[in-house]
Amino acid sequence: MVTEFLMQWGPGGHGPPGGHGPPGGPGWPIGLFFLLLIVALVVVASWSAMRARPRRLSAAERAKEILAERYARGEISSEEYRERLGGLG
Repeated sequence: MVTEFLMQWGPGGHGPPGGHGPPGGPGWPIGLFFLLLIVALVVVASWSAMRARPRRLSAAERAKEILAERYARGEISSEEYRERLGGLG
């Protein structure tokens, strides 16, 4: 009796005689959940990596940044700052 039970419902069994148990087995929702979880983690990691990259400034933006730094340090006057800023566009 125990042998018959294990043959039907044990590790190699397929459920009741003449059947193969429920389609997909009872564990498919768990498998689907973990598959979706892995996909979500990959998407979030990719998005986070792309967002963390520093933005590259164009040459004009970098020049304006350097000019603003020089003005903040007092290396150039406000008149010279406005004149050079106007030249950068």
